Amino acid sequence: MSEPLLRMYISFVGIILLFASVGLILLARHKLKGFLSVITGIIAYLFMLVGGFIIIFITLSGPTE
Repeated sequence: MSEPLLRMYISFVGIILLFASVGLILLARHKLKGFLSVITGIIAYLFMLVGGFIIIFITLSGPTE
């Protein structure tokens, strides 16, 4: 597998994590209550941080050869 293709798949993982974090935050704020809401919110924000770091890393690493 070539490096550009691998970076594309890694960026897809980052995008999916960002979409999942949005869905989980909406779920935690509007549908869940109590302890389950807190756990879901924490997981959602962790997904957002990891997805953001992946996208930033892929973007700032520059083009491939």
